Amino acid sequence: MSSKVIQAMYNDDDILMDAVKEVRAAHYHIEEVYTPFPVHGLDKAMGLKGTRIAITAFMYGCVGFSFAVWMMNYMMIEQWPQDIGGKPSFSFFLNMPAFVPIMFELSVFFAAHLMVITFYMRSRLWPFKEAENPDPRTTDDMFVMEVAVDGNESDLVSFLEKTGTVEIKVTEKH
Repeated sequence: MSSKVIQAMYNDDDILMDAVKEVRAAHYHIEEVYTPFPVHGLDKAMGLKGTRIAITAFMYGCVGFSFAVWMMNYMMIEQWPQDIGGKPSFSFFLNMPAFVPIMFELSVFFAAHLMVITFYMRSRLWPFKEAENPDPRTTDDMFVMEVAVDGNESDLVSFLEKTGTVEIKVTEKH
């Protein structure tokens, strides 16, 4: 399914921020904004919801912590108990202070790696994926705002011209 979008290009991030606020105030739907670098406050200006990746990071850290506890208990207490430094391995809880660094490191390891995998899957970024930026200049010095065409196209184009755009293109988005 394809839909018509208007790509308004800007050459300054401050002008883009003002334009995003004007477009949202006029109740037009912004499909996407492409920028060559992160623009502070753009997500709030676009009305995007906050991310929940911190919650997943905590859950992944808990998985790493649980795995570390299971792994150390199995290896050091059940499978092959060792007397290291005069400390007998009678139970996991007697030896837990020695295992704290390993539990911390595996919590961080699991959280970091699983968050990266989650981010790539959520963003639909996988190897050999073609870039989706509409104009190659968005990786250098141009900012592009894609606005969905729902009604009168000429009114929307004239409205966007008043926001300080440098160039306007009407395209089909697939």
